[in-house]
Amino acid sequence: MANYKHVLLAVDFSEHGNEVAKKAKEIAERNQAPLSVVHVVDNLPITDAAYGPIPFDVDWTQELLDSAKKHLQKFATELGVPEERQFLEMGSPKLEIVRVAEENNIDLIVVGSHGRHGLALLLGSTANGVLHHAKCDVLAVRLKND
Repeated sequence: MANYKHVLLAVDFSEHGNEVAKKAKEIAERNQAPLSVVHVVDNLPITDAAYGPIPFDVDWTQELLDSAKKHLQKFATELGVPEERQFLEMGSPKLEIVRVAEENNIDLIVVGSHGRHGLALLLGSTANGVLHHAKCDVLAVRLKND
């Protein structure tokens, strides 16, 4: 296994997030590498075929970001990740995770994967998208089925 110099943990605040975080922290510690954390608020537009795209209310978006920031800070603090290595982004999770990784010289991204099958597999997942777009190693931690 390579010696990683900077590990990025992608979090979604799901019930299985602690399993993924534990794995990322172990790898970072084993490699004496800093651990960073990223959370992406998906900005999928709400649409209705009859009316076309409906824009998000700016105040609602800010409320969502504020709430996500509080969750991210709490989660990262429990892992011992300082504020300068906590990233909150808005957009496509797979693209934003990859962008943050590239901009911060990350050489390992750790993300949870549900191991979807059938239609969910065809539609793709964040882990799958990160795996196919990242220029660095990606560890997809298998999550237990709900």
